[in-house]
Amino acid sequence: MFNKTESKAFSERLRIALAGCGASLSPTVVAREFNLRYWGRSITPHTARNWLMGNSIPTQDKLRVLAEWLQVSPDELRYGKVTAVVARSSSESFQESLNLADREMFMRYFSLSISERKTVRDVVEAFCLASTVKKSKLGDNATDR
Repeated sequence: MFNKTESKAFSERLRIALAGCGASLSPTVVAREFNLRYWGRSITPHTARNWLMGNSIPTQDKLRVLAEWLQVSPDELRYGKVTAVVARSSSESFQESLNLADREMFMRYFSLSISERKTVRDVVEAFCLASTVKKSKLGDNATDR
């Protein structure tokens, strides 16, 4: 079904994504964390080991769950980095709405390693959460008057 080169490359990307999320490379841990998120038939540690060792590649539905858990795109996990040309053509309208500073920020973000990107996403998520809490407190104070 897949040649060994594809399976090995997928395995390497999976390992990098796991490290970027701070997850263990243990097949038991991967199987447990995957099964917590997947609504279909659960996988065994042996299946996770096959993914990690480059013996097999998960089906598309499982790949999507892995990608969501590891906070990478399914295409990047399965095939590697998307070329800039493909990314540009699929998001031209989005890019047109960005100013120069935003575009530069995105280019810098994409030059970071997977683990560094995760840190940036975590910081942005924390700011969004703090902003939501702040807005809800301001709303509560406005109704108290």
